[in-house]
Amino acid sequence: MRLPVFSPNRAMNWMRCTRQLTCLLALILSLFVPPSVAFAEQIEVEVKDDAGRIVKLNHPAKRIISLAPHATELLFTAGAGAAIIGVSDYSNFPEQAKKIPQVGSVFALDIERIVALKPDLVVVWGTGGAKIIAKQLRDQHLAVFESEPRNFETVATSIERLAQLSGTAAVGDKAAAAFRARLTQLKNTYEREKKPPVRVFYQVWHQPLMTLNSQHLVSEMLRLCGAENIFGDLKEISPTVSAEAVIAANPDAIVTTGDVNQDQFAQWRPFSQLTAVKKSQLFVIQDDWMSRPGPRVLDGAEALCRHLSKANSK
Repeated sequence: MRLPVFSPNRAMNWMRCTRQLTCLLALILSLFVPPSVAFAEQIEVEVKDDAGRIVKLNHPAKRIISLAPHATELLFTAGAGAAIIGVSDYSNFPEQAKKIPQVGSVFALDIERIVALKPDLVVVWGTGGAKIIAKQLRDQHLAVFESEPRNFETVATSIERLAQLSGTAAVGDKAAAAFRARLTQLKNTYEREKKPPVRVFYQVWHQPLMTLNSQHLVSEMLRLCGAENIFGDLKEISPTVSAEAVIAANPDAIVTTGDVNQDQFAQWRPFSQLTAVKKSQLFVIQDDWMSRPGPRVLDGAEALCRHLSKANSK
């Protein structure tokens, strides 16, 4: 049996044919693969974070570190969960987040370790000491997104913006639309224009006694429920108040977070003259729903509205 002999000319013809086939296949694929997929790796992305800073990436982030539990939840909702390579302490939702390596918190962070992980994007809590962390990370030439939603709409746009940065816009846009739709449903159910508002003391901590002002997302939840924050006018976002000030304000209801199986209101029960105590309008809500400005704030808002709806009916 004779083996085929390739002359130089025949070899050149074969190579041309191969290149033509490759080009033809590439053309066919381009007709069926959406441009957003075919060129996702090459597209620059740019958004503005909650601090008003421009965050610009040369390509969608494939290695993300989240330094706040609420940011972890936002990223998963935005469809970027698979890209997260490190999370902060207490990032326990969704369940998949528990399997991601922890890199500390804003209170105890190893900057060198974060740099060594070579993230494309770091999402930090945009308040307090975290701003110092954000600067240190930028000094290391890392892209940083400061996240601090203070209203429902910023939660929705956070999902969209993080999805843009992660190249998962289709997932993020759908999730943000679902968030807004549920918010509209809650507004239609609970917003009250004619009934007098329930006056609420929101207790963040008991010692020292701390609350939140009107700039915090919790106050927007209260407004959604037709309620009023009795300390909304205070200057600091998380001010310390006195028991005497609470008693003088005489709230219709007291709301806090924590373990529902423990008495969170022991310090108030002796003050039987308080309307909230007299009418047993003392409500506990799951902490993560209220303290994390992420997608589950609507779970917190719904639980809050259910409680305050009962208070308004008494």
